[in-house]
Amino acid sequence: MNAAVPFDLGTLNPRQEEFVLSRARFTAYGGARGGGKTHAVRVKALLGSMLYPGIRILIVRRTYPELEANHIQPIRKLVPPDAGTYNAQKRQMTMANGSVIRFGHFRDRGDSFHEYQGQEYDWIFLDEATQFTEEEFRLLGSCLRGANDIPKQFFLTCNPGGVGHRWVKRLFVDRLYRTEGDEEEREDPADYAFIRATVDDNTALLASRDGAAYKKMLAALPESIRAAHRYGDWDVPGGAFFPEFSRAVHTTEPFAVPARWRRYRALDYGLDMLAVLWAAADPDGRLVVYRELALPGLTVSRAAEAIRERTLPGERIEATFAPPDLWNRQKDTGKSMAELFFAGGVNLIRSENSRVQGWMQVREALLPGENGKPGLLIFRSCPGLIGDLTALQTDERDPN
Repeated sequence: MNAAVPFDLGTLNPRQEEFVLSRARFTAYGGARGGGKTHAVRVKALLGSMLYPGIRILIVRRTYPELEANHIQPIRKLVPPDAGTYNAQKRQMTMANGSVIRFGHFRDRGDSFHEYQGQEYDWIFLDEATQFTEEEFRLLGSCLRGANDIPKQFFLTCNPGGVGHRWVKRLFVDRLYRTEGDEEEREDPADYAFIRATVDDNTALLASRDGAAYKKMLAALPESIRAAHRYGDWDVPGGAFFPEFSRAVHTTEPFAVPARWRRYRALDYGLDMLAVLWAAADPDGRLVVYRELALPGLTVSRAAEAIRERTLPGERIEATFAPPDLWNRQKDTGKSMAELFFAGGVNLIRSENSRVQGWMQVREALLPGENGKPGLLIFRSCPGLIGDLTALQTDERDPN
C-alpha cells in the first residue's frame, strides 16, 4: 500500500486498514481507548494526499495543543522537505503535488462558525468526535464539497462519553436515521460506516514494552467508566452524570396504568422545543413515566393543543408542573406564557427550577428503596427520556 508514498507510514492493523479502505461518505473509527485512532487518521490523510494530487484535507481537534501534539508534529516528522512543506501561520502542510492538509481546532462556537463557514474540503477528519456537538459536526459537513472528481468523505474517531456521545451513538452505533420528512434532511443509512476497535486490535501497542501495562491501566479504571474506555460500551458512557441509571432496572414495557393512580404532567417550553412528561404515582409512591412529547417550533397555543391531544379523553391529570420563567410577562402582550397555556386549556403549577437540586432528586429516585425497587420507572415507549438519562455527562470542571 505504501509503495508509491515517499515516506514510511509504518504498519497498520486490520481495523486501521479497514478504516483506510472505507469508501463510505461518513466513517467512524474507534469505540475504546487504545484502538490506534490517531495514527489511522494520520496515515489516511497522508495516503489521500498522495493518491489525489490537489486534494484539500482538513484535520480537526477540539483544542490547538491536542492538534499540535497528535497531528501537526507527527506529520511534520513523517513528511521529508522534498515531499511537502509546513506553513505554521496557515497551519497547513502543502505537498509537492499540490495537495493540502490543513489543521484546525474549535476555540468556541462563534469563532469556529466564522472560520469554517464557506470553506471547501474533499476530506474532513474530526478526531475525538464525541468532544463536539452535532451542530459543529453539521457545520463541518457543509464544508465537504468541491468541483472535482475526488470522492467527498468525512472521517471521525470516537470514544463513548463526551458532549457528542448521543449523536455519534445514534448515527454509527444504533444506526437510527431520519428517513422521513423533507428529502434534503433525510439520512441515508448507506452513507454511514462504523469500525469498532479496542486496545485488543492495536497490535503495535500490545507488542510494545508498555502494551501490557496499558491494558492493566484500562482494567483498573473506576467501574463507572471501565466498560466504556476498555471495551467501547456505548450504553455506559464514561463520565455519565447518572451512573445509577440502568435500562434493565429503570425501564419497563408499557402496561395499563391503573385508573386509581394519581397522574401528573411536567413540561418545559421554548420555541426551540416543547418537552412534556406524563407520570403516575403507584401505591408505593414510585413514579412511573408513561408518556413523553418533544416538539420544536410551536407557539404557546399550538403547544397547549399538542398537550391536550396527547392526553387521553377521561384521563385525569392532578397537576401540570412548569418552571418559573413561564410566569414572566411578555413585553408585547403583557401576558405570561403561563396565562397563555391556561387560555389554551393547560393549567400550570409553578415549580422550583434549581437544576442541581433537581438532578440530586432524580439520582435519589434511581436508587432502590426499602422494598428493593427504585423510585423511578420509565416506559420503554419514552426513548427520549431514556436516551437523555443515559447520555447526560458530568462537567469535568463542576461535578455537580
